[in-house]
Amino acid sequence: MIRNFESYVPKVHKSAYVDEQSSVIGNVEIGEDSAMWPHSVARGDINPIIIGKRTNVQDGSVLHVTHKSDYSQGFCVEIGNDVTIGHSVIVHACHIADRVLVGMGSIILDGSSIEPDVMIGAGSLVSPGKILKSGYLYLGSPVKQVRELTEKERNFLLYSAKGYVDLKNRYII
Repeated sequence: MIRNFESYVPKVHKSAYVDEQSSVIGNVEIGEDSAMWPHSVARGDINPIIIGKRTNVQDGSVLHVTHKSDYSQGFCVEIGNDVTIGHSVIVHACHIADRVLVGMGSIILDGSSIEPDVMIGAGSLVSPGKILKSGYLYLGSPVKQVRELTEKERNFLLYSAKGYVDLKNRYII
């Protein structure tokens, strides 16, 4: 379901796929060849959510933002290109750069920033304001840098994104 909120109208690229069982609400932009899979939610009601190209938000994942107040400076969600957001991930008020894989069930919290070419293992917790440096595998709760990514793992980041573009094209046809 794609719906407006107040004066905000979601902008979904014509080549993007939004499953009929997902929700895209308000100030949300979804880029070329990206996909919102069943039961995923992008709720841009108090700040924007921007999803880049060839990015997939898998089943049951939630993207949300936070507002400016005495308790927070307020954050939007920005997700780059070629990103795979695994099943049941919470992405809350943070920045995720290009070529990132976020493992199933992970939680990424307010003001955190994930640099390009990062893998986050399933079930990880990225605490508020944490910066994950480019080129590493991160695991745990709270997340910790484990090791540098191998060349094969770096290549897998694009492989994964492309695989989901190919799959969403099968749904669109």
